[in-house]
Amino acid sequence: MTPDVVPASVIVVSQDRPEALGRCLAGVMQQDHPEMEIVAVTDAVGRAAVARTGMGQWIKLVPFDAANISLARNAGLAAAAGRVVAFIDDDAVPEPSWLRRLTAPLAEGRAVAAGGFVRGRNGISFQWRARRVDRTGRASTLPTDPVRPMLHSPPPDHAIKTEGTNMAFDRATLMGLGGFDHAFRFFLDETDLNMRLSGAGMLTAIVPLAQVHHGFAPSARRRRDRAPRDLFDIGASSATFLRKHAPDALHARALERLRRDERRRALGHMVAGGLEPRDVRHLMRSLDDGIAEGALRRIGETPPLIDEERPFLAMPLAGPRPGRVLAGWPWQRRGLQRAARTAVRRGAVVTVFRFSPTTLFHHMRFHPEGYWEQTGGLFGRAERDGPLMRAAGSGTRIAEEMRRIAALRPVDTMVT
Repeated sequence: MTPDVVPASVIVVSQDRPEALGRCLAGVMQQDHPEMEIVAVTDAVGRAAVARTGMGQWIKLVPFDAANISLARNAGLAAAAGRVVAFIDDDAVPEPSWLRRLTAPLAEGRAVAAGGFVRGRNGISFQWRARRVDRTGRASTLPTDPVRPMLHSPPPDHAIKTEGTNMAFDRATLMGLGGFDHAFRFFLDETDLNMRLSGAGMLTAIVPLAQVHHGFAPSARRRRDRAPRDLFDIGASSATFLRKHAPDALHARALERLRRDERRRALGHMVAGGLEPRDVRHLMRSLDDGIAEGALRRIGETPPLIDEERPFLAMPLAGPRPGRVLAGWPWQRRGLQRAARTAVRRGAVVTVFRFSPTTLFHHMRFHPEGYWEQTGGLFGRAERDGPLMRAAGSGTRIAEEMRRIAALRPVDTMVT
């Protein structure tokens, strides 16, 4: 084991999203980190999804049904045995180098937390990069190097924000802090932890090349098109966060800003045809109901964490895998998919490029059968700030896209 690699536990919390969980686990199993275990904290349908992976005996299962993300994460933390614990949402998929890159700064011992970059639904644009947060929970851009990991110490009354779907912590430190505060049943749970780490003077690393793809799967709180269904938990957690971290004089203004932002977001969905006026009224009522409850929630009374002292359940065959690239036209889709499945079964990390002779924008996704698939036009835009049209032959364009992703995923062999 190299000096920048430590035993790591990947914790995935999932509730009522078995398909998303299965896809997430397929991606986690392809990590190039050589000493990794997986902890799945999930309900009955999630446990069935784990069994369908065929690797259930190598995954620590923690049965959990309560609608409380903080308690679920604490349950995973108690069952984990890695020196470092990493968290990813069930509707996200990590790049193969994610865990190794994310945990490397923690192996050095200077930082106790780390966060990476998050790509959005098209698999190419960034949803979140580096951010910091103030004591009212308001996030802002954090200047950072686009490639090199950097340690950050925030200014007073601020914290370095780690995104809940892409973050890692020194396990002993997290256990010592009592884990996540169960008053945050959903939303701001990791941000509360960030504030506590900052208050203790601890450093956080931002690791740009530790990347996950986040899909925003539907839930009781949002639809597939990201339109909100209910804002109660956002209101409740926001009010709780203010009581815990901000002086009273800042509460009213922060809550008014929250109402304004959420109303603007709801109206945007209404204009786009996703919501009706009555839906907006319902959402704003649910937000106020949540704020009212958040004003009464007990803070910092999370049940004490008890270390379960389970042995480390190392994932077999963990570590670097060969990279295989397949490329073809849309009408060759079935043949490419068959070849991709075969290469995955043989232990490769597989990327399929399927470009049409058009200028369509590109999309990248992780297929549930375990391979990456990039589609779009041969002359179209991949990175959204790139040229609208590319004049390139097929071989040249494929080589460009391979170079673009090579830092994240092995692409060493083209399969012809």
